Amino acid sequence: MKLNRVPARTGLLWVRLGLRTFARQPLAMAGLFFMFIMGVSVLAMVPVLGAPLALALLPAATLGLMAATKEAASGHFPMPTVLASAFRAGRERVRAMLLLGALYALGSLVVMTLAGLLAGAPAQAPAQGGADAVLNDPAVLRNLAWQAVLYLPLGLLFWHAPALVHWHGVHPIKSLFFSLVACWTNKGALTVFMLGWSAIFLAASLVLVLLASLLGGTSVLQVLMFPVASLLSAAFFTSLYFTFRDSFLTDDGQPPA
Repeated sequence: MKLNRVPARTGLLWVRLGLRTFARQPLAMAGLFFMFIMGVSVLAMVPVLGAPLALALLPAATLGLMAATKEAASGHFPMPTVLASAFRAGRERVRAMLLLGALYALGSLVVMTLAGLLAGAPAQAPAQGGADAVLNDPAVLRNLAWQAVLYLPLGLLFWHAPALVHWHGVHPIKSLFFSLVACWTNKGALTVFMLGWSAIFLAASLVLVLLASLLGGTSVLQVLMFPVASLLSAAFFTSLYFTFRDSFLTDDGQPPA
């Protein structure tokens, strides 16, 4: 397995491939994404152990969506069982994926703890006022800002790691190193990729605001925001597979997976 350096413009290609593949199988990819979100959300509601377990399963769930993208890009209909791909690859790969998940959960805990400390104190949600009161709390905003900063290196460590573990049997610790190096090597393409998706989400938001102003104000916006954001998020996750596929080459010079 070798790193493959790609030009910055490849980031836009990844965006287009994600959108095109999603358009081929929109019901399947959207349905799998909703299953992924619902499964993680329900598990997170379990007292005490739910949230850590949900975090630990995120790498495996992300791998499942990447496997679904691979199926869809090949012209096949991805079945719901593809989400469990990480747990159908043999005992050794399953253990490796579980270790990777445990490392991700631990890293997330460290990020949240550090963010709380750097924000001055762990942010406590106001007893009254709902979401508006929470977002107007400076401690909450500082906490969220620090989380965004600290999650960046964690995200780069785990960007390619699940795919390396699952498809190529790379040890979880080594997969984190290779993922970080690959992301740094192709930082231009990844930056363009993220900017491209940010532009798509921003454009969709502006269209929704315009429609809401024409059709009935905030009530229309509230109705449309969740499904549109969910579909775009599903398309974003669909594009992740291509960032992995083009960032590595096998020893014979071919794209992996």
